[in-house]
Amino acid sequence: MAFTSCSAAGEAHCHLADRGVNQLLNDKFAASRNIDALVKHFQAAVDEYHRGEWEKSLGKAGKFLEAVLKALLVEAKLPIQSGRQFKVDRAINDLAATGNVADTVRLTIPRCCRFIYDVTSNRGGRHDPDEVDANEMDATAILGNSAWVLAEMVRYAQRQGDLTQAKSVVDGLMKHRYPFIEEIDGRVYVDLKAAKSARELGLLILWHKGTRRISRDELIQSIRRQRRGLSLANARMAVQRLSDVVDDDGSGMLRIRGAGFRQADELIGQSDQSNARKSAKGK
Repeated sequence: MAFTSCSAAGEAHCHLADRGVNQLLNDKFAASRNIDALVKHFQAAVDEYHRGEWEKSLGKAGKFLEAVLKALLVEAKLPIQSGRQFKVDRAINDLAATGNVADTVRLTIPRCCRFIYDVTSNRGGRHDPDEVDANEMDATAILGNSAWVLAEMVRYAQRQGDLTQAKSVVDGLMKHRYPFIEEIDGRVYVDLKAAKSARELGLLILWHKGTRRISRDELIQSIRRQRRGLSLANARMAVQRLSDVVDDDGSGMLRIRGAGFRQADELIGQSDQSNARKSAKGK
């Protein structure tokens, strides 16, 4: 496939950006089933993180690391224990003991997996927590390390390519996978016809922010920026009507709660169904 819009220097980057993560990994890794699983679990961990579901995010990360280790074992031509017989410690030790594969597969990635395993195991992600509950700091650390593991696997699969370019591909999975929202210099824009009211628009802006807080005044201005002609009083009223689905830290900084995520997901689902019906009619 030719990439006529790329310069010679940037052709590799365009090649990466044009293909899905699964495809890029399957260029090198033979365990396509495990590759599909690890990408699925990574995306699920990201989604749960954006919803503020820290323990669920850690749980998905735990499944992600198991799929990663299985893919590495296949790459190293080592046996995989099936079902409950699979042990993370054994997989990491087996990889370290082999000598017929690159160090990133044998040592570097497994060491990062060890950290992911230790945190998820002790925060309820994989087993019942003893003393420490899952929290945002744990989930943030684990998601960042998981993203690094995935980017390093992409780099390895693309013949020791540029890690920066591999990371840019993985970054696409870190974002909400919906094209109707964009953020420019901190300003959020929503292009979704399902957001018929100012309140629904504000809800989707908060949904996009995820675990990040936004000031009440900034949210009001964001709504008015996209609802030309909307009075300041009506924008304030719209934000006030979101009080049952947001947390206010006491200084006017707002963050969406679980109920808000569910309402936003329903709104997005309605839009998806509407688009699907229109597409079906056009065929």
